[in-house]
Amino acid sequence: MAEKNLFKHWPTMMLGLIVAAILLVAVFSFQLPQTEVAVVTTFGRPELVAEPGLHFRWPYPFQRVYNFDKRVRCFSGGEGKLEETMTKDGHTILVGIYVTFRISDAKLFFTSLENMTKAESRLNSLMRGAKNNAFGNYNFDQVVNTDPAKMELGKIQDEILASLREESRKYGYGLEIISVGINTINVPKTISEKVFDRMIAERKKESDRIIAEGDMKAEKTKIEADRERARIIADADARALKIRAEAEAAAADYYKVFAKNPELAEFLRKLDALRKVMKGRTTLVVDTSTPPFDLLKPKALNNSFRKGGKKAPAEAKPAPKAADKK
Repeated sequence: MAEKNLFKHWPTMMLGLIVAAILLVAVFSFQLPQTEVAVVTTFGRPELVAEPGLHFRWPYPFQRVYNFDKRVRCFSGGEGKLEETMTKDGHTILVGIYVTFRISDAKLFFTSLENMTKAESRLNSLMRGAKNNAFGNYNFDQVVNTDPAKMELGKIQDEILASLREESRKYGYGLEIISVGINTINVPKTISEKVFDRMIAERKKESDRIIAEGDMKAEKTKIEADRERARIIADADARALKIRAEAEAAAADYYKVFAKNPELAEFLRKLDALRKVMKGRTTLVVDTSTPPFDLLKPKALNNSFRKGGKKAPAEAKPAPKAADKK
């Protein structure tokens, strides 16, 4: 009878054993994900566990497990993360920065900071001090300027990064500071108008410089153009004088010829004048006694040559007509 009751409750017993095994595994082990590291304390003494997977442990109060995310985190500061900061020349600006970091040594991190809340609080203080020191080394126009070449934000970020890394190593926080960035730069309302006036003055100064350079180049171009114009005119005048001299020399030769026979010269000039006046089909009603139309008079050619003491060439007589043959 007892044996039958034992077999009757066998499923319940198996279920109880399975539940007990699960509870034992949950109590005496822990699972470590790929993205985390763990610190296991045995009576307060920490030990690092970095390999992912299932690990054995003693239940509390013998051992406690603290898991930490080892991925890169971004932290932009806690309360007052956008604070007033003084520049080297005494100007006030509002600056906000951010830091990317990760836990490089979980055991050291646990012993010095214990948890992420305390770590971010401590990191916030370090960020504030490093930010004020870095911006205090530069003038206002090296932080806020319309000319990117005059801004030194890259150097400021490098100085903040170097300071945070040094402080983290000095105090043994077990943190790796990866990068630092500036995400906000504002100007308080009390000095906004002064900043705008200075920017307007800088722009006006730049525009005046560009206008002055343009005027200087225009004047230079005008002077060069006037010089080139004068040179061309001088060359043209020289060539004109040369041509005029050559023409006068040639005319003098012709005058020598015409001086030997003035009547012939006068006759040729009249012919040239008639040729120009009667170039096309022209009908004129003029007095034939008016030069040069006096050449149109009958026997004007003979009279012209008689004045010069020469005879006009004889007119060719027409050839006799051949007798008609009958």
